[in-house]
Amino acid sequence: MKIIATVREMQETSEQLRREGKRIGVVPTMGFLHAGHTSLIVKARELSDVVITTIFVNPTQFGPGEDFERYPRDFERDCKKAEEAGSTIIFSPDVREMYPEGFASYVEVEHGSRILEGKFRPTHFRGVTTVVLKLLNITKPHAVVFGQKDAQQAFLIQKMVSDLNVETSVVVAPIVREKDGLALSSRNVYLNGTERERATQLYRSLKFAKEKIQQGERSVDILRAEMKRMLQSAQPTQIDYIAFVRPDLFQEIEHIQPPSVLIALAVRFGGTRLIDNHLVSVSS
Repeated sequence: MKIIATVREMQETSEQLRREGKRIGVVPTMGFLHAGHTSLIVKARELSDVVITTIFVNPTQFGPGEDFERYPRDFERDCKKAEEAGSTIIFSPDVREMYPEGFASYVEVEHGSRILEGKFRPTHFRGVTTVVLKLLNITKPHAVVFGQKDAQQAFLIQKMVSDLNVETSVVVAPIVREKDGLALSSRNVYLNGTERERATQLYRSLKFAKEKIQQGERSVDILRAEMKRMLQSAQPTQIDYIAFVRPDLFQEIEHIQPPSVLIALAVRFGGTRLIDNHLVSVSS
């Protein structure tokens, strides 16, 4: 497996691969890989001849007081996991390589970026879409793979790629969960034992709402109130949001209608903020 640290070498490598007729798949990550990340690499491998995993803890998507400095990092472990999952190349630039002195250009998707995560982390998505567009321009993939756990992020990247005519296909892969339902996340390592156990209530509340919708419940107010009660029983530090979203437009709704609804939530346990979601089919 090859490790590349500079933009120029990565661009030249991708250009050469394309000239050779190779299909390139990319999995953007911030490192500290877990089974959720490796499932994305496996998916990219199914779609591509060459898989590039990017490892870059992107400072522009962290707001003031967030965990950029303490975000978990283990590069050697990441390289091993990426290679075992099928990566051919690791692209891991430093901050100065991605944001050289004088950097002043940012990308912002206006639609869908100011609700949910965008409301609580107002500069987050500008940082995400900027770094992703840079990574796509550098690695030149035929397909890029993201996880459903970051549903709002995936929607905004799909929108950006479409609006700006980026020549790549955005693939969204399913959430990977622990046996008890907790969605895999690099930030799960922040949880102590008690918080880790209580955090399983996120998935239980999502499953409850799914079952109620399948039984015919269509009132967002009723579902949100019951989900809030369930979550509060787990003694979280704070519930940031419980949202019901029309997936194709990423707009919050107050009444559930066919064909589907995305239920999304963000909850804090101690100093750890967890997000999760569930896409539910809705019958007419």
